[in-house]
Amino acid sequence: MSATLIESSDRLVRAVKRLRFAEPVTHVYNPLEYARAAHVAYLERYGDGRREVLLVGMNPGPFGMAQTGVPFGEINAVRDWLGIRAEVGKPKHEHPKRPVDGFACERSEVSGARLWGWAREQYGTPKRFFERFFVMNYCPLMFLEDSGRNRTPDKLPVAERDKLHRACDAALVRTVEAIRPKLVVGVGKFAEMRAALALKGFGVAIGTILHPSPASPAANRGWAEQATKQLAALGVAC
Repeated sequence: MSATLIESSDRLVRAVKRLRFAEPVTHVYNPLEYARAAHVAYLERYGDGRREVLLVGMNPGPFGMAQTGVPFGEINAVRDWLGIRAEVGKPKHEHPKRPVDGFACERSEVSGARLWGWAREQYGTPKRFFERFFVMNYCPLMFLEDSGRNRTPDKLPVAERDKLHRACDAALVRTVEAIRPKLVVGVGKFAEMRAALALKGFGVAIGTILHPSPASPAANRGWAEQATKQLAALGVAC
């Protein structure tokens, strides 16, 4: 089954490669390309079998998946808990203020540290966590403005956004068909909305939990405890 997810990932790469984005976006990173080895290692190690819950994030963060190719891929969590380390290349057009240093990156992504830290606290080992869950990002691309500021997919112009959504919706559908979850949980409202639209008619339940971003005041007040309660309300006892 991991082979199915790898094929889906490669199809998504081909689909988004044809897209073009205008200013204020000046740089687009696709870690499914330059960090493919680590991404494939993640899918091979943790992508086999049916899952109860699919957690869906928005898109790569500059110090997470953009560095490691793993969703919410905070360096320490990916290397030390998930046990993944691989050679990471460079995006074709690298922003000088947002270098890709791969596993040598010294910055920590708070969102990823929170999410994988919660998984470790609740389940102890990746094996136990991935028996129930799988984690992916809806969009594989990171968008940067000339200043180096991160621009999230929901802030793109409608015409660009619609083309991107078609490619990402198709990849989400393929993932759901492969792992057949009972519940798809958007990590944040954007991912929940996209999942609800992409999976309409699939008969899969859709829910949401708070995004662990430090930009969210609510997430800074005990994100792990809130996520656990929100999952429990969706019928997922941790």
